[in-house]
Amino acid sequence: MESLFKIAEASANGILIFMLVLSVVSVAIMIERFLYLRSIGNSSQGMAGEFKKLIEGQNLNNLEGLSKDPKSLEGRALGYGLTFVKEHGENGLDELFSSFKTIERPSLERNLNWLGTIASNAPYVGLLGTVMGIMKAFNDLATAPGQGNEVVMAGIGHALVSTAIGLAVAIPAVVAFNLFNKKVGLILNNIDAAKDLCLAFTKSRKA
Repeated sequence: MESLFKIAEASANGILIFMLVLSVVSVAIMIERFLYLRSIGNSSQGMAGEFKKLIEGQNLNNLEGLSKDPKSLEGRALGYGLTFVKEHGENGLDELFSSFKTIERPSLERNLNWLGTIASNAPYVGLLGTVMGIMKAFNDLATAPGQGNEVVMAGIGHALVSTAIGLAVAIPAVVAFNLFNKKVGLILNNIDAAKDLCLAFTKSRKA
């Protein structure tokens, strides 16, 4: 039992350090993803607006011009799609766009799995630190009975810091994880829209 309390005492401080490391990693991922997806998202949002204009105007003649935009994923996808249908026809167009999304998805979702893991597990790590800290507080009371409730209260107060840090790490990570996933989803939806417009363009030319 004594060895267990020693482990709890050592773990309480170790978990606090580990939580601080997690917070640094989480913030670094959030900053990197924000900058990357903002640059991709701005061009993607502009392309979505162009798609809307084409649909509302019922005029697909400008689609080839949009396919020459190398800055957006949608423009590149359109370029590949139009080149494919000119050389091979419509058959295989779905597979081409699906392969394009499969290739680009890892770049869009880079490190989001780590951010999601931190978001979902940081509160539990903090709770573990709190449990270890409370065990240490009661052990201190047992070894120094004359000091009374002050030892326990101070120990519990210190232990609750772990839970607070765990929540402070998890809440921004959850918000960022959901926001980044939404941005990735919008970009992938725009690529699907590019595929449909490419197919419509090809059929209109045949007609």
